[in-house]
Amino acid sequence: MKRFERLGRIRRMDPVAQASEIYRLTVAYEFPWDFTRALELALYRTYAVPSIGALLARTAELTDRTQKRYDDTSLLLDAVVEHGFDSDEGRTAVRRINRMHGSYDISDDDMRYVLCTFVVMPKRWIDAYGWRRLSRHEIVASTVHYRTLGHRMGIKDIPSSYEEFEACLDAYEAAHFGWDEGARAVADATLDLVASWYPRPLAPVLRTATLALLDEPLLRAFRYTAPAPTTRALVRRAVRARGRAVRLFPPRRAPHYARQNWEIKSYPEGYRLDELGTRPVSGLRGCPVRHGDGSAVQ
Repeated sequence: MKRFERLGRIRRMDPVAQASEIYRLTVAYEFPWDFTRALELALYRTYAVPSIGALLARTAELTDRTQKRYDDTSLLLDAVVEHGFDSDEGRTAVRRINRMHGSYDISDDDMRYVLCTFVVMPKRWIDAYGWRRLSRHEIVASTVHYRTLGHRMGIKDIPSSYEEFEACLDAYEAAHFGWDEGARAVADATLDLVASWYPRPLAPVLRTATLALLDEPLLRAFRYTAPAPTTRALVRRAVRARGRAVRLFPPRRAPHYARQNWEIKSYPEGYRLDELGTRPVSGLRGCPVRHGDGSAVQ
């Protein structure tokens, strides 16, 4: 297989009717590392919305059980990518996602914003650091994939195109990014988690490198001191250099799913999809989607 052969296959597919298959090829074959990093940063951005970050702090899921929450989120989203929405695994994953969110009082606007980050941030990351830019087919397919997820989560007024998702994300961040002490604690815990995956002496370097990849509005919301311009330039050049190097490699012949990532550490003996995720927390209830009768899961 030649380096761009799979891209040619994607361009011959229907980006709407075959959206999830295109998305699977893009995520699991073309850009597995990039999608992992981009979705990590996508979730990180959501903490900067105080209504989201403060809730996450109150649940303690991302401060006291950071690794497990990271793993569960990755595995549930990945099950839909690997198996499809209408598979047993896909239905179970969406059902768990709905029941998790149904345990908390989350506004529809916040739910929609989180969905926007999943659509927009991977494109922005890959366009900046990937071994090639995403094709229009891949952009449309990603949009359709997450529109489908949003509908099955019962989210209202979902944007209909990538451009609408992007406009929604930018407007929401401009209006809602702000300081919250609990949100900062969640952000710090996530930085500590990333550092914990590597030898301890590298922790300060990894923290600085991660901050160098964040934009100014995000840094301001968390009140982080921005790395020096030279540091930011060096880190971003290094990530771009990785992308240029990957371009020279042979194309991936076997899929790589999030469950295969070495960063997933909570389930060395395996896991059941229907046991992943959070359970109801007293005092934080309030259901943003219908789920008790299964109506939000198709």
